[in-house]
Amino acid sequence: MISTTRRQRDSSLHLDNQLCFALYSASLATTKLYKPLLDPLGLTYPQYLVMLVLWEQDDRMVSELGERLYLDSGTLTPLLKRMEAAGWLHRLRDAADERRVRVHLTLAGRALREQARGIPACLSQQVGGTLAELEALTRQLQQLRGQMMAPQPTPASSER
Repeated sequence: MISTTRRQRDSSLHLDNQLCFALYSASLATTKLYKPLLDPLGLTYPQYLVMLVLWEQDDRMVSELGERLYLDSGTLTPLLKRMEAAGWLHRLRDAADERRVRVHLTLAGRALREQARGIPACLSQQVGGTLAELEALTRQLQQLRGQMMAPQPTPASSER
């Protein structure tokens, strides 16, 4: 007979007991839910996130977009190039510092906002739950992200 402590220790490595898997699989499910909502606009999910940031405030530095979206420039630059080719934005060197690149929405990029306006409500309806419940969950996830990204103290000695 396996002791309760050993059973608990063994279950700690079950896939469904892992926070990382719950977050990862929820992220995949989220992306799948957004796809049919974004396809008519011609946007991918990462492009939608970029547009959300630019709709909040146009004329951003690429570095600002990267910080806001937690993306490095190696991921963000090709994404922005595709969005520029689609006609949604322009990338321009900053006049004060040519090493920096500014991103501006085009008229088509601004017009896309109106077409996207119903997406949050559609997603909310598909997920279920009240708006208040979804807002509370969002705040919890933001808090968790903040805790996970906070500098962690280095243990003085590690036990093995």
